[in-house]
Amino acid sequence: MSRVADQLGTGASFGRTRGGVSARRQAVAATTGAPTTGAPDSRLRTLPLTQLVCTRFNPRRNFGSEADLLEFGLKLKKKQLQPAVAVTREAYLHLWPDEADNVGSAPYVIANGERRYRGSLAAGLPTLEVVVDDEIASSRADFLDAVLSENNDREDLDPIERALGIQTMVEELGGKAIVAEHYGKSAGWVTQQMYLLDLAPELQSLVSSGELPVRETRALAKLPKDQQAAAWQARSTERVEEKAQPKRPRRGTPADAATREPAPEEAGDGQSFTAVKDHQTPVAPAGDGSPGFTAVKPTEDLPAPEPAEVVDSALPLPDQRATPGESAHGKKVMKMPWADGEASMDIFFGKLEPQERHKAIGRYLELLGSPENFVADLRAASTADFRRQVVELLSADL
Repeated sequence: MSRVADQLGTGASFGRTRGGVSARRQAVAATTGAPTTGAPDSRLRTLPLTQLVCTRFNPRRNFGSEADLLEFGLKLKKKQLQPAVAVTREAYLHLWPDEADNVGSAPYVIANGERRYRGSLAAGLPTLEVVVDDEIASSRADFLDAVLSENNDREDLDPIERALGIQTMVEELGGKAIVAEHYGKSAGWVTQQMYLLDLAPELQSLVSSGELPVRETRALAKLPKDQQAAAWQARSTERVEEKAQPKRPRRGTPADAATREPAPEEAGDGQSFTAVKDHQTPVAPAGDGSPGFTAVKPTEDLPAPEPAEVVDSALPLPDQRATPGESAHGKKVMKMPWADGEASMDIFFGKLEPQERHKAIGRYLELLGSPENFVADLRAASTADFRRQVVELLSADL
């Protein structure tokens, strides 16, 4: 070991491994395919499927159809590029003693790789390559975080499944405050991750399938569940009608030119306006007889200007999102969806650093003018459960 390493020392888990690589890093390397120097070969095992069982805490619900799983299993039969990650029965039951019935007699519990397990079953494969890593079962938080991390990193979870994952952590760890502390977030952040679960089951299915955009769900989630489906149907009809409305012609198009009043310079004595001052000083000719230098590009080389879009304030502007567009200089610009308060706040919240966000909230409170107005806004924009949490947190500071 190097002299620097001697001075810094190593952690307990680091010292227990061969080659100076922690078990967690080894499991990550096995899952992602990233090379890890010094990872011991004994971590990787080929285990019979009969010795494996999947954790009940995996939030993933959509593993594909039977045909999808069979096709995936046949690919695994040729080559399994990524092993599953599991923990021993003893390590798992140490965290959750009540899970003994769900684990059964299986000596290993899969944390990551349930789809690989299901695909193997569908294809009739007898075994699965697995990395056994009990370090991810050092605490409930570490295990549940490991279950969520791979799915999130690989974007395998839909929005509802991610919300279920956070809800599982809240239930198993003992509250939102503990989950918030684990992720270095606020309790409000945890609440926001789970609000999709306030939707009726049929709407949750539409979110998972992508038929119901997440941006449309905030208002729906605040309604009673028996009113949400009808509200979304009405909103869907409204969206179809909005898309069917004809767009106004852009300035500079033939339809616009036919009705446009002549500009003052066009109605004058025929002399066109120019931003270049007339000069009497001749341009010095170039030595080789080529045309002299001028700061004004010849007009025949100028491209036709892009027509500018006319925004009619009379047109309805629901469901505006911040979508990138082209500026006059060809650069990507972000349009602020001022007609959509939630979308505007998403951009506002994401752009400001915490210190500036605090200043913005302070200014918002100043503009409200009184605590009564703040409470009115809070009552209109939040659930009773959220307000109770606010009261509890504020009471602790008094």
